[in-house]
Amino acid sequence: MPRVLIGEFSHETNTFSRVPTDVEHFRQRLALEGAAMADMAGTNTEIGGFYARAKANGFDLVPTVAASAGPGGVVTEAAYAAFGRRIVEDARAAGPFDGVLLALHGAMVTEGDDDGEGRVLRDLRAVIGTSVPVIVTLDLHANVSDRMARLADGLISYRTYPHIDMADRGAEAADLLSRTLTGKVRPVTAVARRALLEGADHGRTGVDGPMVPLLARARAMEAHEAGVLSVSINGGFGDADIHDAGPSVTVVGDGPGPRWQALADDLMDEVWQRRDEFSVVYLTPAEAVARARGASAPGRPAVIADYADNPGGGAYGDATNLLAAMLDARLENAVFACLRDPGAVAAMHQAGAGATLTLDLGGKTDASRGGGPLRLAGTVVRVSDGAFRYEGPMYTGARGAMGPSAVFRVGGIDILATTYNLQVLDQQMLKSQGIVPAERAIIAVKSMHHFRGAFAPIAASILVADCGGLTSPDRSRMTYRKLRRPIYPLDSAESCT
Repeated sequence: MPRVLIGEFSHETNTFSRVPTDVEHFRQRLALEGAAMADMAGTNTEIGGFYARAKANGFDLVPTVAASAGPGGVVTEAAYAAFGRRIVEDARAAGPFDGVLLALHGAMVTEGDDDGEGRVLRDLRAVIGTSVPVIVTLDLHANVSDRMARLADGLISYRTYPHIDMADRGAEAADLLSRTLTGKVRPVTAVARRALLEGADHGRTGVDGPMVPLLARARAMEAHEAGVLSVSINGGFGDADIHDAGPSVTVVGDGPGPRWQALADDLMDEVWQRRDEFSVVYLTPAEAVARARGASAPGRPAVIADYADNPGGGAYGDATNLLAAMLDARLENAVFACLRDPGAVAAMHQAGAGATLTLDLGGKTDASRGGGPLRLAGTVVRVSDGAFRYEGPMYTGARGAMGPSAVFRVGGIDILATTYNLQVLDQQMLKSQGIVPAERAIIAVKSMHHFRGAFAPIAASILVADCGGLTSPDRSRMTYRKLRRPIYPLDSAESCT
């Protein structure tokens, strides 16, 4: 029975954030050790996929650590030591084993290395050598480095955004490892990039955009190109000031040879050719609120995405410009979720449900990124510990935590304030706080695209607002120093070819 080491160390790093990602940020979201990782069996996660295929593949799983933090600033050395180094040390202590399955992200930046995943793989290879096969799952928004492709035998990325295929990709990785261990295949990975910071419609699926036909072509390559084991298209993560930021294509082929690079280059050429095809129209907060008025129907709210303050991209989650526009419009039966403000939440918990308070709410991290604090008088509707369990298509069955939370009613708007910083991508984040989404007229969510998995089925309309937060699509607000140049769209297309 093959002994297979499994682990997860996942983070999407926004290098423009002023808030470092430390050990506590991982513990807030996910930090399971050893046998406790079995709690993820049956969940829509890569680790869940590893467990799902273990019996069929005859694996004896050796769990190390499963650690994931919400997107944010650079990962501290203490966090790397606690989780990345833990995987390596567990590999050293585990004795001989036959293969490795890792759930990484692909866009991690640590204080000691701009290529966090490459660093994990380098440190791991120093312990296990080059003969033990390592198969890695990645987020669709990975910034894939040459080092990652060289040190992992196979890189397999999500194929959906919203990410609803995480367990499927974990299962695919486990099956590829099984075929490798039985000698049926010898996977190697090629990666292709272009002078491109943004492309493939940021990886959006489920909407009309270039990613769907690009993915169809990738599946056709797997079906019809002899020896092709897996093809991934990565939308990249442009909020990272690192050399390799941007879209990429990876091709996992059977055995060494130049053909895999040629196939990756050919598909990446199409990503470049379709670089200006995007499916989202960005509105100002006032425009989004005006369009949302009257756009709902019974049981079907209008949904506004607070795109530029998306915690799922490393934004601070406390920008107030969209909330201010909603308050100015005197909306009724509306919800704003979530607004991270630990201090305000603590005050509401101390006052208790039913209390009337005046609070300075939100905007405390960086007022220049989406608006400063709003002084608001309202009523505390509910206080809670913020615990919930995902029911939607992302992370299905997994435990979630918003930290101590409170619902604060100002006029006709219920504001869900939280201690932890996380994007709204599941209806249970609201339902657990007594808010039934289908009964509301307007719901504003801090999210770019993941919210669509849970909220699009009930939405009468979806609007996307740029409130000026840290994840604004306006790249002119950012100063890149490490990114390779020239690169589109920061530089002209002519200079990039």
